[in-house]
Amino acid sequence: MLVEWVAWLLRTIAETILPFIASWTWIPWYTIALLHVAGAMLGVISVLAMFLIWLERKVSAHMQDRLGPMRVGGWHGWAQSIADGIKLLLKEDIIPLAADRPVFILAPVIVFGASFMSFVVLPFSQAIIVSDLNIGILYVYGISTISVIGLIAAGWASNNKWSLLGGMRSAAQLVSYEVPVGLSLLAGIVMAGSLSTVEITLAQSGGVWHWFIWRCFPFSFMAALLLYIGALAETNRTPFDIAEAESELVAGYHTEYSGFRFSLFFLAEYANMFVSSALVVILFLGGFSGLIPVSFVPDVIAGPFWFLTKTLFLVFVMMWVRWTLPRLRVDQLMGVCWKYLIPIGLVNLAAIGLWVSLS
Repeated sequence: MLVEWVAWLLRTIAETILPFIASWTWIPWYTIALLHVAGAMLGVISVLAMFLIWLERKVSAHMQDRLGPMRVGGWHGWAQSIADGIKLLLKEDIIPLAADRPVFILAPVIVFGASFMSFVVLPFSQAIIVSDLNIGILYVYGISTISVIGLIAAGWASNNKWSLLGGMRSAAQLVSYEVPVGLSLLAGIVMAGSLSTVEITLAQSGGVWHWFIWRCFPFSFMAALLLYIGALAETNRTPFDIAEAESELVAGYHTEYSGFRFSLFFLAEYANMFVSSALVVILFLGGFSGLIPVSFVPDVIAGPFWFLTKTLFLVFVMMWVRWTLPRLRVDQLMGVCWKYLIPIGLVNLAAIGLWVSLS
């Protein structure tokens, strides 16, 4: 009854004001609507990044037998990330004299912009999605490669040898691990027969046993695992964080950045963690579909709950891995990709394709 009443109220308001608004033909309403959507997405990403930064601090603290943030904001220091965000906004924005100023300024915008655009096709439910593109998975895969340009630009424009080394390492790493990630994405696409994120999720509705991770077991499980490992590498997370290796490169490609521009790199990192985990959830773990089919809970509530629960769990595992495993050397990192992940991904994709064609 509550849902029906809210729907009636919204419909009544729309029928009342839309004819009046439509008479204002000089206003570019489509552009205004896009700006509102972009603002909402930016707000979601900002709050999500602040929460994940707080969560990582708490996870790392408990794994090291300490408390982490406790004082700022009351309960377990929940406002610590907000305080740090305000601090970064108020800090001086320093640009080195020898830096390539235009490229230096543009690099963090490119990195964050790529992460920002990836959220367009993430389906929090069947109705809560910015745009259900029929090439949604290909869109995310293509957009994610743009961040490489920003990382190389940041390393080169800083005129710092540590930054340049970090940018080159990151470029080599991301270009290499795009291959096993692409093979794993293809495995999920082959099983679903679609590139739309919503259609892939709907193909897994009906309970946990309809998820693609069980459909062609163990090959589907291996595809999900390869995609997750590739996601760790593409987000520069331990044990693949050689681009930001503190013990070797100070802070890698963002060594010379400060203030707001520095915060953009962190926003992009945690946004990419969420997007990468969301791709695993969409392709292999049912997306916004629940563990069991429930008809009495509205999709606008159940969908976001299950999608966020599964995605945030995978983000938590990323944090768990960071504070558990040591960093790989450069040769080890490249060897894992070219000697193991790519051959396994090719064989795995062939097996899934054969299984789908025979079933």
